[in-house]
Amino acid sequence: MGKNILEFRHVGKKYGDNVVLKDISFDIEAGKFYTLLGPSGSGKTTILRIIAGFDDATSGDVYFDGQRINDVPANKRQVNTVFQDYALFPHMNVAENVAFGLQIKGVDKKTIQERVHQALHMVRLDGYEEREITAMSGGQRQRVAIARAIVNRPKVLLLDEALSALDHKLRVDMQTELRQLQRQLGITFIFVTHDQEEALAMSDQIMIINDGKIQQTGTPVDIYDEPLNHFVADFIGESNIVPAVMKEDYLVNINGQDFECVDAGMKTNERVEVVLRPEDLDITTPDKGKLVATVDTQLFRGVDYQITAHDLRNHEWKINSIHKTTVGQQVGLTFDPEDIHVMRYNESEADFDARLDSYEEEE
Repeated sequence: MGKNILEFRHVGKKYGDNVVLKDISFDIEAGKFYTLLGPSGSGKTTILRIIAGFDDATSGDVYFDGQRINDVPANKRQVNTVFQDYALFPHMNVAENVAFGLQIKGVDKKTIQERVHQALHMVRLDGYEEREITAMSGGQRQRVAIARAIVNRPKVLLLDEALSALDHKLRVDMQTELRQLQRQLGITFIFVTHDQEEALAMSDQIMIINDGKIQQTGTPVDIYDEPLNHFVADFIGESNIVPAVMKEDYLVNINGQDFECVDAGMKTNERVEVVLRPEDLDITTPDKGKLVATVDTQLFRGVDYQITAHDLRNHEWKINSIHKTTVGQQVGLTFDPEDIHVMRYNESEADFDARLDSYEEEE
């Protein structure tokens, strides 16, 4: 574990009667790429604004580098923000935009020139100093906004939906560039998005937020492979989410059939939900399948076929397979015990940790 650069402790935020954040606590480790991921209105941008000092927390405490910063004004925080619309000055050229923050701070002219040159070099805009903002593409303007932020040498860089205005190809290219830039600078990035693929591709850690609460925090692999609850499983990637019964440790009943799994620590015969990712379902002949289903639709996506099928209980299954089927064909579906992920209904991170601790003590 590295050093925490940022800590939220029981932070709440209200706008009038509207509760936006509900008693949230988390730690941000220095030098990592974090993504706040959630649907519109979930509270992720409010978290960013509280970190930046644009909004005050209604309750709780915010610590930066070990110091409480609730009352520290935005211009005194070692934080810079790249906004969704970039907020560049159209009447200034590239160098003037990047230098603006340093000029406000009274930095001498020679130092400003050196740091502007360094910042533009980092974002691959060497030679663009005199270019007018209105003559630049969306991707170039985004780089200028990042250069203007990093020229101040913040300890934390906040990015609020910073790629959403770009077309798909440029957006993918900029994901790679941002990740490389974060590693090069070695500072903490906190990125806000509602795009799941973007979060999975870029992050060291993802924080899933919904309805003003943190649903789950973890690496992209943890979030995808081990969702804690229905919201996370449904929000991250495609999922088959099925009601089930946990018969005992390592044995779950799905659609009336018992299957070995790798989950434990729940009550005997507890009602749960099971997640099976479409890519973890393998197609075989009906006699060799753990489940038997009839193909309803098939869509070729270049690398695989996206298939939907219904089983004998009329439950729909999503399947991603390299094997071609035909509509109306009966197929068998197989999967391994580790492909089955068992979830309690609406379990929180705190509930999950308490359950594991209790189970380990019993062991």
